[in-house]
Amino acid sequence: MGALSTPPTTALDAFLRQESLQADKSYLIQPMPDGGLVELSWREVGEQARRMAAYLTSLALAPGSKIGLLSKNCAHWIVADLAIWMAGHVSVPLYPNQTADSIKQVLEHSDASAVFIGKLDEWQAMRPGVPGDMPWIGLPLAPADDHIQPWETLLQAHEPLQQLCMPNPDQLATIVYTSGTTGVPKGVMLSFGSMYLSANNGLRLFNISAEDRLLSYLPLSHVAERQFIEIASLLSGQRVYFVNSVASFFEDMRRARPTVFFAAPRIWEHFKAYAQQRHGSAWSQLQMKLPLLSERKSQQVLADLGLDRVRYAVCGAASLPAALCRWFADRGLQIVEAYGMTENCGYSHLGRPKKIKAGYIGLPNPGVECRLTADGEVLVRSRAVMLGYYKDPVRTAEILDEDGFLHTGDLGEIDQEGFLRLTGRAKDIFKTSKGRYVTPAPIEALLLDNPLIADACVVGHDLPQPLALVRLSKHAHESPEQLQRQLDTFLVQVNDGLQRSEQLGCLVVISDEWNVEGGFRTPNQKLKRNVVEATYQAQLHLWLVAGKTIVWQQKAEEPA
Repeated sequence: MGALSTPPTTALDAFLRQESLQADKSYLIQPMPDGGLVELSWREVGEQARRMAAYLTSLALAPGSKIGLLSKNCAHWIVADLAIWMAGHVSVPLYPNQTADSIKQVLEHSDASAVFIGKLDEWQAMRPGVPGDMPWIGLPLAPADDHIQPWETLLQAHEPLQQLCMPNPDQLATIVYTSGTTGVPKGVMLSFGSMYLSANNGLRLFNISAEDRLLSYLPLSHVAERQFIEIASLLSGQRVYFVNSVASFFEDMRRARPTVFFAAPRIWEHFKAYAQQRHGSAWSQLQMKLPLLSERKSQQVLADLGLDRVRYAVCGAASLPAALCRWFADRGLQIVEAYGMTENCGYSHLGRPKKIKAGYIGLPNPGVECRLTADGEVLVRSRAVMLGYYKDPVRTAEILDEDGFLHTGDLGEIDQEGFLRLTGRAKDIFKTSKGRYVTPAPIEALLLDNPLIADACVVGHDLPQPLALVRLSKHAHESPEQLQRQLDTFLVQVNDGLQRSEQLGCLVVISDEWNVEGGFRTPNQKLKRNVVEATYQAQLHLWLVAGKTIVWQQKAEEPA
């Protein structure tokens, strides 16, 4: 195959190399609903990928056809992606919690010719979004459906493809649709070369080798998980474990014992809540305070979370609250932050464990140039930047300038050493009726540092003063009277640190769920500010002038 004769330049090259070097080594470990485990070696992954590639070739699709991939994370997600590439096509991942309308939108916009369907929780609700005139290819954990062609049946019907389509680095590998925080999702075109560069340099930054272990649980349709788990493992040969379900998450963590781990702030909060539930006794808290016992207790807590072998812990997708970072640091786990976008393969900035600066993300990754516009917008340039938006040259020109810099839309500050601090989103800035501009993100970060608050959205366009809509966390067990007093005191503390024009007129405690199903969040759990503002627009002024510092949302059916 020649896999060892020349250095790899794409993820597919890298897979063939790993297959040659460690054919019988376990690569993908999939927990099954019945409690069992399925382990696939590199040889088995290659065998199945080639057979599925042979089936795709039998469809006589045009070279470079788009193939959808609709599934929760599982071992065969990666096998299917390899098969798509081996057959000379382009993969189009879809979030496994998307609505039928958004699935239809992505498949139609991407001109998909076929779709892989795998592990899903709400298949019947999604099914109307999948066009019936294209092949539906089932992964092994696909839902029961007569229209879905079973994986094993297709494997048995086709011999492994002998002549693989080997792409060049400049070739389109995948179209990753953004999560749509600001409107219609955009199809980000990523090349084989940009994905390889991002993952390969990431391996060097994390000092990752084939002896490392990863746990895949965030959607592989998201660029961070795609690069951090799939592409990185193809390049360096790590073993990849998968999560069976939300309920089994910590059991799966303890099985995998990952050595490198990436999570969004909400997941780190989940870890903390789980630890407090299981290690919140008075004796446990006392042990954490005693010098002779604290280190041992910290290790027990991390082992219970499945984090005791982690040597590199990373947070991305949103800012990590300082209090949460301190909680893990007190237990011996230092979390660093990463910054990137789908449009640059998630490859931009990373914190270094031995060189951390409070309030800053970190330094530019190797090969990344970063600068600020006069208005403070962060611009980055590297070979990891996308080819453009699919079928959208206008928006491509808006975000990629003539010099190749990507306009991130984020506002930031860069210190003398090159450390980057994000201060908000350019489009999120609003002007009050007094003509004062307010950047909500730093204020929201202050609010989210309080363990009582799970979500915060600062609004105030054309209002005399900003206010914050907040949702309480699961830690808020106090009585309404106690919560009122604590939030009152906290609001005073927050406002004391703000300029007068930024001070919050009140906190509005929202009882509604801000979830994906209600349209409040993107499939990767980012809050849609425009939806939040539109939902409560008619009540904002009334809440602000109610004369209360803490306002409790009343449902429409509740008496005023």
